[in-house]
Amino acid sequence: MDALVVYGLDPSYYTGKLEGYLRYKEIPYRRVDVTSAAFRNVFRQTGLLKMPAVELPDGRWLTDTTPIIEWLETQHPEPAVIPSDPVQAIASRLVEDYADEWLWRPAMHYRWTYDGELMSGRLAEELLRDVWAPLWLRRRFIRRRQYRYFVPGDGVTPETRAHVERIYTDNLARLEAILAERPFLLGERPTLADFGFFASMFRHFGIDPTPARIMRDTAPGVYAWVARVWNARASRLGAGALAPAGTVPESWAPILADIGSVYLPYLNANAAAYARGADRFDTVVQGVTYRQLPTSQYRVWCLEELRRHVAALPDDARARVQAELERHGAWAPLWAAGALRSSWDPDGLAPFARPPRLDRATRRQVARFGTMWGRPGSGSALGPP
Repeated sequence: MDALVVYGLDPSYYTGKLEGYLRYKEIPYRRVDVTSAAFRNVFRQTGLLKMPAVELPDGRWLTDTTPIIEWLETQHPEPAVIPSDPVQAIASRLVEDYADEWLWRPAMHYRWTYDGELMSGRLAEELLRDVWAPLWLRRRFIRRRQYRYFVPGDGVTPETRAHVERIYTDNLARLEAILAERPFLLGERPTLADFGFFASMFRHFGIDPTPARIMRDTAPGVYAWVARVWNARASRLGAGALAPAGTVPESWAPILADIGSVYLPYLNANAAAYARGADRFDTVVQGVTYRQLPTSQYRVWCLEELRRHVAALPDDARARVQAELERHGAWAPLWAAGALRSSWDPDGLAPFARPPRLDRATRRQVARFGTMWGRPGSGSALGPP
C-alpha cells in the first residue's frame, strides 16, 4: 500500500492523535515536518490553516482528524475504533469531541504559561527553520504570539486559571479510575475515545515538562496508558473485547456528567454567540466567569455533527442512546441551542479538502495570520501545535 503523507509537527496536539491512530491501524504513512512555507502550501491545498493535513497517494487531501479517522475506518474497517453498538458509539463520539476541544485550553495554557521558553525554542527550530531571522528573534516571536493568543486571548486569566488547570487534573483523576479497570477506555483495545484523549495527553500533557510531572506524580496509570496507546498495534491486540453492548462503563460517569453539565453548555453558548454574529462571548462555567472567549464557527459544526450522528440512528437505538445520556444529564443539553447553521461543511465533504465557507471573524483571522497559522478557540480547525 502506498503511504499517506502526513503534514504536521512532532509537538502538535492533533498530529500526535492522528499518528497514534495510524500506528494502531498499521496504515503506512510518512510524516513531513512542516515549515512556515509548507504550512502555507497546506492552506493553498485545503483552504484551512491546520495540522495535520494528509495527502493521499492519488493526490487528494484530507483535513481534520475526526472526519479523517471516520473516513479511514471505511477503508480499513477492522478492528473498528468506532464501536458498532450505538450507545457506545455515541458516547465515544461525545467523549472524543470533549477531549479534543475542552482540553485544548488547558493544554495550551500549560505549554505557553509554564513551558513557553522550551517550546518556543522547539518551534523556532522546526516550524520556522525556513525563516531568515536570528534564532533568538524567532523564539521571542513564537513565545509572545502563542502566549498572547492562546492564554489570555483564549480566556485564561488570573480569575480563570485555577479552573482551567482543574480541567486537566480532574480528567487525570477520571482517566486513572477508568484505567485501573481495563487497559483502554472501553475495553481491551483502543477506540475513538482513547484517541480523543490521546491528542492532549500525549504531545502536550505527557511530554511538556510541567503537566508531565503532574501526570507522573498523580496519575501514573494515565502515563502508562499514553505509552500503551502509542505502542498499540491491531495485529497484536486483535478484536479485543469491549464493555457489554448497550452499556458504557460506570467509571465513565464523571466524564459524561461533565459533558452534560459543562462542555455542552459551553458549546451552546458558543453557538448562540455565533448565531448573533458576535466575535466573542462571556460564559459561566462551574461558577467561574470566562470573559471574551473567541467564538468558534468550527465548534458550532462539532455540535451539528454530534446531533447528526444521533439523528441518523434507528428509532430503537436512538431511544437507548437517549436513556443513557439522560442518565448522565447529557441529553437535553445536546439539543438546547435550537437550530444550528454553521455553514462550515454544508455539502458534507469532510474530510476531503474543500473551500470552507468561513465566517467573517475566521476570514479576518486567516487573512491576518495567513503566513503562519490560525486563531485561538478553533481547536482542530485552525491552530498551531
